[in-house]
Amino acid sequence: MNAKQELIKLCDGLTIQCAEIRLGLEYGKDFIHINLKIGGNLEELLQALNLEYDNGYGGQNLFGIVWFTDGTWAERGEYDGSEWWEHRKCPEIPEALK
Repeated sequence: MNAKQELIKLCDGLTIQCAEIRLGLEYGKDFIHINLKIGGNLEELLQALNLEYDNGYGGQNLFGIVWFTDGTWAERGEYDGSEWWEHRKCPEIPEALK
């Protein structure tokens, strides 16, 4: 899987505000930290993520959170080494709590 293409697909219609991503390409190696500060250069983030990794079963390779300007965020999901981005938003407050 190409990490850059995966993030672009996730962002369909969304604007990234900032991101904190860690990528470990080989077991036992240090992580590569790829961060985007608020107001930072998105192209630099995408260029740094333009690499292939194994998103299938086995060890997790990509970790992190991406914050969007609409108040939602995405974080990495993982089960038994298979990994993906999960887009999240705050739930509506139930009427009983208002």
